[in-house]
Amino acid sequence: MNIHWITQNILTLTTFSPLIGVAVVFILPRSQEKAIRIVSLLASLLPMALSLWLYQLFQGTGHFEWTQTIPWIEDFHIFYRVGVDGFSVPLIALTGLLTPIVFLSSWTSIQKSLKEYFIFFFLLEMGVFGVFVALDIFLFYVFWEVMLIPMYFIIGLWGGPRRLYASIKFVLFTMVGSLLMLAAILYLYYAGGQTFNIQELYGLALPLEVQKLLFLAFALAFAIKVPLFPFHTWLPDAHVEAPTGGSVILAAILLKMGTYGFLRYAMPLFPNAVQAFLPHILTLSVIGILYGALVSMVQADIKKLVAFSSVSHLGFVMLGLFALTPQSVQGANLQIINHGISTGALFLLVGMIYERRHTRMIADFGGIASVQPWFATLFLIVTLSSIGLPGTNGFVGEFLILLGTFRTHPSYAVLATSGVIFAAIYMLWMVKRVFFGPLDKEDNKKLTDINWREIGLLLPLIVLIFLIGFYPRFILHKTETTVLKFIDQVHHTQEKVVQNYGAAH
Repeated sequence: MNIHWITQNILTLTTFSPLIGVAVVFILPRSQEKAIRIVSLLASLLPMALSLWLYQLFQGTGHFEWTQTIPWIEDFHIFYRVGVDGFSVPLIALTGLLTPIVFLSSWTSIQKSLKEYFIFFFLLEMGVFGVFVALDIFLFYVFWEVMLIPMYFIIGLWGGPRRLYASIKFVLFTMVGSLLMLAAILYLYYAGGQTFNIQELYGLALPLEVQKLLFLAFALAFAIKVPLFPFHTWLPDAHVEAPTGGSVILAAILLKMGTYGFLRYAMPLFPNAVQAFLPHILTLSVIGILYGALVSMVQADIKKLVAFSSVSHLGFVMLGLFALTPQSVQGANLQIINHGISTGALFLLVGMIYERRHTRMIADFGGIASVQPWFATLFLIVTLSSIGLPGTNGFVGEFLILLGTFRTHPSYAVLATSGVIFAAIYMLWMVKRVFFGPLDKEDNKKLTDINWREIGLLLPLIVLIFLIGFYPRFILHKTETTVLKFIDQVHHTQEKVVQNYGAAH
């Protein structure tokens, strides 16, 4: 095996490398808990290394890179067809980076069924990789469903008191959208001449009414996953009941599969339908921004506050995508990564304080910065990145989204800007009540500060917060040509689709 062979097969190796972790953890004796933790952490470093190497190799040409096609179910023209572009490769790198961080965060908090916990996370990582590399729409759907199963068990087995309710609700919401998407995929298969190749399906000649129905089928599946208002009701339950690692992956990666679905499938496949539904999606995005912010203000539980803040932040992403300007789509694509970093870090921090205090209620804290100065410092840094302070990653993404949206839809941009103000209010007010004021509760006086393991798992995310804040180009230059090609696809394919359909009929 040489370096050339590895690079030629980098996508397949990255996608299925988590199965090595599944295999080695499976053969370990259940009683060897320390060995299971150490081996799982070491095994997670291989997918991380491959995903970061893939990011380094990616050239950002605007075309799919490192493509690979292998016959799979030839009678139905189904292929194992994979490739990456500027939309997928940053998400793959983020997934690879976060998995070892999640494993470190679970070092002391997960005490039961360790083997199953790590095996499910490895399977989840494989499913997520598969979603982001698939260029065959049937292969995409398989990985989309594979991802659902381990997340169901992670919430249902290691979650909080209402974990069964939250996990079943998560599955039901997701499956409703998935089944409609499957029906739309089968229609595309026959309409496109029996092919699942996404590149061949782009620009397929379809009448507007058919495009609308197919767009709605895809959009519902992706809107639930985002989640776009009003399809968000499963999210707070799933976040609050999930273990810390589950919340991190759910916020940082799984929600992004919804926005990625719009970028890869719903928008370029049905460009005329995009224009027809554009005002509705923009309106729902702004409502989500304001609704998520206002509901976050009244939360008494820190974790639920962070969960509802995701509805607001991802409203910005959807606004940027459907504003369809280079700046807004670049900002949305960057904000997808930023949200994963900042909100993932917030859930890690909430998990740390819960381990020490066994409560997440804001009223149970107060003044703990005096006994946890380093923890308070890191929490404040992540909070400032979440509200978009200049110099942090959140500022760059939100600024580009609002700048690009203002060019084509100024009223929506103005309304969305108020969401930035509300975010500062609810996040900083929460920080004030938790960390400052009188230290008047005995249990809070006994709190220990953050330890070296916890600093180590947060450090990569803190570095990324400032690296993207001061030098966003290290991501933007990888995505720029893909964004421009995407906008051209959605804007200019419309006329071509209509002409093709007219010629065919």
